[in-house]
Amino acid sequence: MKKLILASASPRRSELLKQINVAHSIQVADIDETPLAHEKPADYVLRVAHEKSQAIYQQGHHNAVVLAADTSVVLGGEIMGKPENLEHALIMLSALSANTHKVYSAVSVRGALTQEVVCVSEVTFRGLSEQEIINYWHTGEPADKAGAYAIQGLGSVFVQSIQGSFSGIMGLPLFETAQLLANEGISIFNE
Repeated sequence: MKKLILASASPRRSELLKQINVAHSIQVADIDETPLAHEKPADYVLRVAHEKSQAIYQQGHHNAVVLAADTSVVLGGEIMGKPENLEHALIMLSALSANTHKVYSAVSVRGALTQEVVCVSEVTFRGLSEQEIINYWHTGEPADKAGAYAIQGLGSVFVQSIQGSFSGIMGLPLFETAQLLANEGISIFNE
């Protein structure tokens, strides 16, 4: 079976691959993830995932399969990055409060083929108070998360409903990822 390299520093993506029994190593791609002027969210996540997989593949891993992904929280067409501090988290989470936003996750798999897909999910938050946001910030969880929340963690209590892929919101849509990996001969049912 081909060796799989995950081109990501995200522990959540690695955990999701382990959840579906896919052995992998990790090699972080060092690329500029700054959105381009007027770049649409789907184009942005796809470009970043593509550049990550390409960067690792071009380091001589032509006998391996490289998987990269990128995820963005988007409200009103605007990409929300990771919060810089408490004040930034307050702005972000207040905007998401009592609102529906989209989460774009792109996957790029590079091996015998180059395959890419974008998954879009919708997340609706209940109303949040300023004190709740402050308390949540002090847990440490939102500091390195797009949109300042983790759906798989404490931030789940803010989520009223979702439409789409739960794992995609976490950072790696497993349905789509498993299909792309199967096309490269990597099965989730092999040990």
